[in-house]
Amino acid sequence: MTAADGGVAGFVLSLVPQGDAPILWVQDCLSEREAGRPYLPGLTTGRRVIHITLSRVSDALWAMEEGLRCAALGAVIGEVWGDPPALDFTATQRLAIRAESAGLPCWLLRRAATPGLSAARNRWRIASLPSRAHPHDPQAPGDPRWQADLFRSRQARPGIWVASHDRAADRLDFSAAFRDGAVAEGDGAAERRAAG
Repeated sequence: MTAADGGVAGFVLSLVPQGDAPILWVQDCLSEREAGRPYLPGLTTGRRVIHITLSRVSDALWAMEEGLRCAALGAVIGEVWGDPPALDFTATQRLAIRAESAGLPCWLLRRAATPGLSAARNRWRIASLPSRAHPHDPQAPGDPRWQADLFRSRQARPGIWVASHDRAADRLDFSAAFRDGAVAEGDGAAERRAAG
């Protein structure tokens, strides 16, 4: 993910389970300054978002942990900028254990960070892609798309996909990313003939 890629928030929100419970969104000040605040009216339909900005990363991590203790929330999302010392393996382990024991989804968006040690159960690299063509207006954007690289997971096999949010069905669809543009464009007949 690029440091200020706003589409990453859309990807995470498309993974939030349906329901009426509010979402806790925690940012450190540097994330808010560099990537901006989430535009809450444009993020969800009818879902309340509790947004908190804190000056220290340790406070942001504490707020996320406390949010994971709250049964009234539907999910916890946190944003941290860079590689602060407070975000070490122990901090990610505490979040993972708290999320699992509460049965509450939790995502930590690490902007402008290097991939370091983490106890996260799934680790993704997300990048925005051009949206699909709109079915009724070629000038309008269609469903959003992302390149989703699951590079480490304890539950699934790592891989790279093109993910798109189907607004009508309110679900995230994954398809394998094409590694060869020539194969992606055709039906593969020319490649089968060349192979014999």
